[in-house]
Amino acid sequence: MTADDSFGRLDDDDYPAYTMGRAADMLGVPQSFLRAIGEHRLITPLRSPGGHRRYSRYQLRIAARARELVDQGTPIEAACRIVILEDQLEEAQRINAEYRRRGVANPSAAA
Repeated sequence: MTADDSFGRLDDDDYPAYTMGRAADMLGVPQSFLRAIGEHRLITPLRSPGGHRRYSRYQLRIAARARELVDQGTPIEAACRIVILEDQLEEAQRINAEYRRRGVANPSAAA
């Protein structure tokens, strides 16, 4: 990978650019919070060749939403489930909007 390729990845929301320590600092949480939301399958960090967890900007946004809920008193298990459902709803709405944009009346017929 050349330097130009590396710089191009800086705009990639899915590029695992952040170590666990850096991610925890950015979110203002202990590293155990990131481990816990991983155990509840909210996010699955990529592993470096050395086995260290690496997080993307997208994953940090998801973790930040879970932190908001936990800070409001929601148990971490419930917060993870809520964020997963919110993400699924957002994706379904995006797909529906795309079908409407294309003028597809019956989405199952489009597949």
